[in-house]
Amino acid sequence: MEEMKFEEAFERLEEIVKNLEKGDLTLEESLQVFEEGIRLYRFCAGKLDEAERKVEILLKDEGGPRRGSFLQKGENEE
Repeated sequence: MEEMKFEEAFERLEEIVKNLEKGDLTLEESLQVFEEGIRLYRFCAGKLDEAERKVEILLKDEGGPRRGSFLQKGENEE
């Protein structure tokens, strides 16, 4: 699953949720699909955690977010 992109995994996870919500699957099919969904959830959660850590590192390296850094010229900080 590591070769899978986050977006692909998330899309498949959404499909799984829709299929489970329909209730058309047998118990065995539901369990198999649920198991795949759990694996995809963990994969996506791991990718999101990794991205969050990278953002935190980048912000820390730059001295953290600065208040007013997104203000345009002429705007006052409140």
